[in-house]
Amino acid sequence: MQTNNKGDVVYKKSLNNRELTTSLEQNISLFEGIFKGDATFVTRRFQNKHLPAAKCCVLYFDGMVNIEVLNENIIIPVLDNDLSQQIDNENLLDELQYKVIAANKIKVSADIDTIIGSVISGETLFLLEGYDTALIISSQGWEKRTVAEPESARVVRGPRDGFTESIKVNLSLVRRRIKDPGLKIKFRKIGTRTQTETCICYIEGLVMDGIVKELESRLDKIDIDAVLDSGYIQELIRDEPFSPFETVGASERPDVIASKLLEGRAALFVDSSPFVLTVPFILAEAGQANEDYYNNYIFSSINRLLRTTSAIMSFTVPALFQAIVTFHQEMLPTQLLLSISAAREGVPIPTVFSLFTMLIIFDIVREAGIRMPAPIGQTISIVGTLVLGQAAVEAKLVSAPVVIITALTGILTLLNRNLVTVTIVLRFLFLAAAAFFGIYGFIFAFIITTVHLMSIRSFGVPYMLGVTTVRDHDGQDIWIRAPWWTMTLRPKIIGMRNLARQASGKDRRKRWK
Repeated sequence: MQTNNKGDVVYKKSLNNRELTTSLEQNISLFEGIFKGDATFVTRRFQNKHLPAAKCCVLYFDGMVNIEVLNENIIIPVLDNDLSQQIDNENLLDELQYKVIAANKIKVSADIDTIIGSVISGETLFLLEGYDTALIISSQGWEKRTVAEPESARVVRGPRDGFTESIKVNLSLVRRRIKDPGLKIKFRKIGTRTQTETCICYIEGLVMDGIVKELESRLDKIDIDAVLDSGYIQELIRDEPFSPFETVGASERPDVIASKLLEGRAALFVDSSPFVLTVPFILAEAGQANEDYYNNYIFSSINRLLRTTSAIMSFTVPALFQAIVTFHQEMLPTQLLLSISAAREGVPIPTVFSLFTMLIIFDIVREAGIRMPAPIGQTISIVGTLVLGQAAVEAKLVSAPVVIITALTGILTLLNRNLVTVTIVLRFLFLAAAAFFGIYGFIFAFIITTVHLMSIRSFGVPYMLGVTTVRDHDGQDIWIRAPWWTMTLRPKIIGMRNLARQASGKDRRKRWK
């Protein structure tokens, strides 16, 4: 089995360049040989009752097609229609395609590669005696999850629908929100064995040409046998593969993806995955939530600042506590220092090991709560944390301040789900630096992290766009969310081709009368 430069399976080599013939039985034997050993592959022979010479066969995979559509729209019409009036046998296949078979999409093909890929994807193959071409009939029908609010991104105010594992359903959810003929969709298949259907989605006139071309280039270079989720592609196309910071965004919410497209980004949909990827992705997006744009801008700005502050504190608080308590006690008020010292009395384990141990245990309990069924997971998370923390303090294995720091860090981490993985990695790196070099190690780790962030680019766009440079309107939607009547332009670098978002909002500042 070989692949072409786009990763599509090439079957002709393995089949010795076999092609369709005018013999129905030979064609059936060809495909039965290709799918030999697959019990779900079905061949159904039949013939028109008015024209016995019109021998037909449909080939499909059980469970991949809609049986009702297959019977009512394909088999029964071909069986019952009077084809004896069609004298010219050369046009019989056209007669069936245009006048008999009722399907929203029918393709004519003699290419083995195309036929095999279509049948595997759930389409029905229609063969007719005397023809060396076949009809590929759209008849997919398998069980799909209903559209529901995603568990990972619940909201108090806003749309409650979320993406599913069906790429067509997901595209329809975005199309409902963006009724613009400029919304373009390009399909392609990735994975030599899975033949996973993907599509690039963007708005022509808003997205930079370079972003779409770069995304297509990176997808063309993927040579992998299986793509079972968008996470495969997310890791394969990202910038800085060894960095803990994501340079490709992902979301389960159609409203979020629609807003990204309207800002000039490109989206990548992957069949069988509810997570849609967006590029470019900048650091400021990690602190944003879709509810920021549905609530009052003052309330949204406060919440965004809280998320940003909590993300920073989640990896700096343990390191600062370790550095100050161990190396720089003079920085603490005397009474606080005495309280911490009294709490540590009788604890044989150094503070740094206590912190490492408790943080690891907290992450284990959190992971267990995620993997277990919802009711049991919540019980494990709450009871496990309380029981372990209380028991550790009473047994003099750790001090109470260490338990408090661990609990605070865990809560701060959960406040921003987009940065959970990053903050866990940074937390241990900062803690290790502070354990060896105190506050100087903490400062050094902070500088190294900042330099690393400044060096990252996502599809050519600076990762720190808007965070370190407040230029024109780029900072209106970074640290805070400015009022809608002031955000008249899109981010300058991302939506460079068409900056205008709305007309000037000066008149809307006035109170309505």
